[in-house]
Amino acid sequence: MSNCAIVGINWGDEGKGRMVDLISSDYDIVVRYQGGGNAGHTVINEYGKFSLHLLPSGIFRKDVISVIGNGVALDPESLVTEIDYVREKGIELSPQNLKISDRASLLMPWHKELDCLEEQRLKDKAYGSTKQGIAPFYSDKFQKKTMLAGELRDEKSFFDRVTPIMEWKNLTLKNVYGAEPFTYEKLKAWYDTYASRIIPYLTDTEEFFDSAMTEQKNILFEAQLGALRDIDFGIVPYTTSSSTIASYAPIGAGAPAMKIDRVLGVVKAYSTCVGEGPFVCEWSGDKAERLREEGMEYGAKTGRPRRVGPLDIVATRYGVKAQGATELAVTKMDILSFMDEIPVCVRYELDGKESDRFPFPSRLDDAKPVTEYLKGWKTDISGIRRFEDLPKEARDYILYIEDKVGCFVKYISVGAERDAIIIR
Repeated sequence: MSNCAIVGINWGDEGKGRMVDLISSDYDIVVRYQGGGNAGHTVINEYGKFSLHLLPSGIFRKDVISVIGNGVALDPESLVTEIDYVREKGIELSPQNLKISDRASLLMPWHKELDCLEEQRLKDKAYGSTKQGIAPFYSDKFQKKTMLAGELRDEKSFFDRVTPIMEWKNLTLKNVYGAEPFTYEKLKAWYDTYASRIIPYLTDTEEFFDSAMTEQKNILFEAQLGALRDIDFGIVPYTTSSSTIASYAPIGAGAPAMKIDRVLGVVKAYSTCVGEGPFVCEWSGDKAERLREEGMEYGAKTGRPRRVGPLDIVATRYGVKAQGATELAVTKMDILSFMDEIPVCVRYELDGKESDRFPFPSRLDDAKPVTEYLKGWKTDISGIRRFEDLPKEARDYILYIEDKVGCFVKYISVGAERDAIIIR
């Protein structure tokens, strides 16, 4: 039995879905353990190009069981829409290869509405929410004001319990935001159209994972976003509302006693960021636009242009430590092929002093990047499959990253396709 967590090292959008799709053939089970529909994992394989938001990226492997764990913000509307989307492209999904924890809490329609209303209220001080209801959902979960997915099985009991919660949320909608309240009829339509359709997939995942461990199954944990978006260790308050850290994986999956053997941290060959908040190495102007266009850097969920800049060694080293990464995957290495020189942010200048330590979140706005330059390779590397065949300058860049962040780079992505990878 071997268990691996694939996690983001930086601000998210590092290419985790691409890596899950690549190595999931070595695993029996792939499980999403946190977050919700607020981020997208882009996968390109023989079936086409997909942007997944709730479904695990292992669904393209016919012999792999995909699991949505109890730590996920389970939005039936988004999930049913996504299931229909992948089925239309020829992917087989059934309760045999997709299982949803019956202990996952439901993201309700009012969570999305409250998310949108709050961002409108904040105006120019908005946190950059994807407006998928994530923060209101997790807030309610910790107030014990959510419903477990397993409660959908008994419709009458579900509405007996959810109606008082709806009335409680209506107080906020009406009295804080001046919005229209939810009604039983609206909620019943949501239940019939979306929620009822996930009932066949509901599973006692604690029992499922007990059996999997007994049978020595190999389990792959798939995270959303990155270390810098973690609710505890990220750049507060510009974070998500769940734990993006690898050590949370067994809890969010529904098997808290399970051990993780490998932590594969994913980092881009340069830096990108979607949303608000400090981004020390951010570029602007023509050089930012060129990098954005070369890398097609637009959010998989929102379509928003990603903020871009050079690789940030300070943030990456911090992310490696927070995730407990045992190895790294560097993605989009091929995108840097147009550069004469490869810039790298190696330290921050703060209060007139240079430091290689990632500072307290509120100090990040005052930090300035200290940049070093490595020689570029100026040639197409997308067809290369062996590390030894890379140009010396490209090899040097990988070895430089390893030395600076203290973690072995096992995978180097040189293209979006599944086989466009170098494995060391």
